[in-house]
Amino acid sequence: MAQVLEFKLPDLGEGLTEAEIVRWLVEVGDVVAIDQPVVEVETAKAMVEVPCPYGGVVTARFGEEGTELPVGAPLLTVAVGAPSPDASGEDSEGSGNVLVGYGTSEAPARRRRVRPAAPNAGTNGSPSGGTNTGPGAAPNGAPRAGAPHAERVARPVGTAAGHGTEAPPAAEPVHQDGPVPVISPLVRRLARENGLDLRELHGSGPDGLILRADVEYALRAAETRRTAQPTAPAPAPAQGRIRSSAPAAGIRVPLKGVRGAVADKLSRSRREIPDATCWVDADATELMRARTAMNAAGGPKISLLALLARICTAALARFPELNSTVDMEAREVVQLEQVHLGFAAQTERGLVVPVVRDAHARDAESLTAEFARLTEAARAGTLTPAELTGGTFTLNNYGVFGVDGSTPIINHPEAAMLGVGRIIPKPWVHEGELAVRQVVELALTFDHRVCDGGTAGGFLRHVADCVENPAVLLRTL
Repeated sequence: MAQVLEFKLPDLGEGLTEAEIVRWLVEVGDVVAIDQPVVEVETAKAMVEVPCPYGGVVTARFGEEGTELPVGAPLLTVAVGAPSPDASGEDSEGSGNVLVGYGTSEAPARRRRVRPAAPNAGTNGSPSGGTNTGPGAAPNGAPRAGAPHAERVARPVGTAAGHGTEAPPAAEPVHQDGPVPVISPLVRRLARENGLDLRELHGSGPDGLILRADVEYALRAAETRRTAQPTAPAPAPAQGRIRSSAPAAGIRVPLKGVRGAVADKLSRSRREIPDATCWVDADATELMRARTAMNAAGGPKISLLALLARICTAALARFPELNSTVDMEAREVVQLEQVHLGFAAQTERGLVVPVVRDAHARDAESLTAEFARLTEAARAGTLTPAELTGGTFTLNNYGVFGVDGSTPIINHPEAAMLGVGRIIPKPWVHEGELAVRQVVELALTFDHRVCDGGTAGGFLRHVADCVENPAVLLRTL
C-alpha cells in the first residue's frame, strides 16, 4: 500500500520564520523525483526554490500563490510506493538535501497506519478510520478502481465533534462500499471532527482518493448552505447611506516580503540604536584620476564602489570600534575581526543589502567582481539568505540617485554606515587657488554606544584623506 508523506515548509535559515508562495512548480497528480523543486517562495531575504525530499505522486498542495506560510506549515503531500518488509534499511536513506531543519534521513513516523477494525464495525465504512473487514471490502483499504472523480457536496451526519462515534444510522441506506480511500489520517480526522461523512464524498484524487481540498470544499459548501437559509429581511435605512466611522478607503500596500523585512529592521534600528551622524566634503578629483589610470592599464575594469570599499576596510583597520556590534544582554561591545561589507542595492523588489564576505582580505579587482556578481543576483532575485546577512559594516552609495547627502539608518545590528553622495564639479580651493574640482559629500552614521564623536570623526577624516589622496592607502598595502 502506498504511504502518503507530508512535506512541510523547511527552515530556510538565518532566522526566517515565514515565506510567501510565489509560484507552484508542480500540480496535483504530477510525479516528482527526490530533491525536485516543487515551489518557489519569497522570504524576507530572497527568492528560493524549495526541493521536495520525497519521490512520488503529488496528492495535495496547501496554499495558493500569494499565501504566506510559517515555517513548519504543510506545503504538499506526496504518495510514495510502499517498501517491502525487508527493504526498511534502504527506505531510511535520505535525499541529502541541505536546507536547515530539513529532515530527509527517515520518514517512518509519517507512514499511514491501518487501525484495527472495531468489534461493531460490521460491513459499513467508518469515518473514524477503522478498517473494514466485512464482505466486499477492498484489501488493505485500497481505493476502488471505479471511483468517480466528480466532486459532490457532503452532507453532515450525526457524528460527535472530536470523537469517533457515529449516530445510529436509522434512516440511512446501508452502504456496501467498504473503506473510504482518504489521502491521510489527518484528513479523516478533519472530516470526523466536523461531522462530515466521507462516504458522501467523491474524491478528486487519483482513483477517487479523497484529498484535504475535497473535505475543505465540502465543509465550506455546508457552511454556505447554512448561512444562506432565508431570514427576515433587514429594515432598509430611512434616508441615504449610513456613514461608516472607518477611515476612507485608499490604496493599501501590504508590508510583507522584502518591504516588510526592511520596515522591521529599520524600525528596530531606530528604537534600539542611539545613532549620530557627521559629514565632511572631500575633493575626489585624485581618486577619479587614479581609477582612470587603473582602467587604462588593461585588465578588468575597477569600479568606484570597489575603491570606496577598499578605503572603508583600511579605515576600519584603524578604527575597529566601528566594526562591531552591541550585546545588550551581556552589556558588551563585541569588536569583530572580519569585515563583511554590506552595500545597499535598489532592485524592483525593494532595497536589499548584499554582503561581501571578508572584504578586508580582497583587493580592488576582487571587490569589483564580487560587487558585480551580487548586484546581478540582487536584480534577478536569486540572492541566498547567506548572501544577505552577516554584515558588519555597510557602504551606501546613494549618489547614484543624484543626491548629495543623507542621514543613513544603521543596518541593525551593525554599528555604523558610510554614505556617499554624488561626485560633481564644484568650486574648491586647491593649493591656495580657486578651482573646479570633483567634490563628494561623505556621511557617517554611527552607534554612539560603541564610540564617541572623536573616534567617528577620526574614521570619517581618514576616509576623506584617502579619497582626496589615494596614495595614503599605500601605507597599508
